[in-house]
Amino acid sequence: MSDSPSTVVLCGASGYIGRYLRRSYEDRGVGVRTVGRGTASDATWSDHRSLVDVLDGSDLVINLAGRSVSCRYNKTNADEIMSSRIQTTAQLGRALAGVRHAPDLWVNASTGTIYRDSRDRPMDERSGDMGSGFSVEVARAWERELFDADVAIRRVALRMSIVLGAGGGAINPIIDLARVGLGGKMGDGGQMFSWVHVADVGRVLDHLYDNTGISGPVNVATPFPVTNEELMRQVRNALGRSHGLPTPAWLLQFGARVIRTEAELVLKSRWVDPKVLTDSGFEFEHATLNHALADIASNTPRGLLPVALG
Repeated sequence: MSDSPSTVVLCGASGYIGRYLRRSYEDRGVGVRTVGRGTASDATWSDHRSLVDVLDGSDLVINLAGRSVSCRYNKTNADEIMSSRIQTTAQLGRALAGVRHAPDLWVNASTGTIYRDSRDRPMDERSGDMGSGFSVEVARAWERELFDADVAIRRVALRMSIVLGAGGGAINPIIDLARVGLGGKMGDGGQMFSWVHVADVGRVLDHLYDNTGISGPVNVATPFPVTNEELMRQVRNALGRSHGLPTPAWLLQFGARVIRTEAELVLKSRWVDPKVLTDSGFEFEHATLNHALADIASNTPRGLLPVALG
């Protein structure tokens, strides 16, 4: 990098990715200001003046705020998922319009789930086909709120794939399944699994800040996705498990109801191509799944891991 931010504002810093980024920035001596719902944050969403003050003079704003999608999509949860993303993005836009010294870059979380279920080809930022359904509606409204904001600030929508890393996030339930002998393929196992290591999410943010010509949607996924069957095989190998019972789709649907989540989270085929990143020279530190899983396994304790239920 030729330059780096001195002050970062993190919105949604209490989540898995937010906690990782905060530690990473602070370890490098970067000042971190936080926005959240509690008094532990430097600014709260309910106080517009505090939001303006925290944003003013920052170099980089990263908005990860939003209710977890690991839940049943009933009306109450669906409304919270949508509003927690749209309202916070809108509040950021209004607050940023009122600062005296605007940041160089506003990065807003989005999701690779915005693309259709794909097994025939990867989806890049320019030629990818938008999907349909609730998750896609959320993603499109989320990005529209970002890019419609009336501010003269460079903006990027991070279309993140499944984020993997030790200590939490999406990998814990997969590790638990493998450890109890259920680490076989899910459904037919042919659905594509696009992913990224949490450390590379941080490196992507550095790359975006440094490369001022990048704006708009950016896919965040390694260039080497795998099928679900291959994912589960590599997870078993990393954990020293030789066998794992498969989970048919009907059982996933039933189990998802029991733990109050949606089977779509594992059955949809996500094939996300990071074309903007690779074309701009970004190189993934954890490019292949076996490399990422080796890192995760070496930093993961024995036994069943905590999993947040919806």
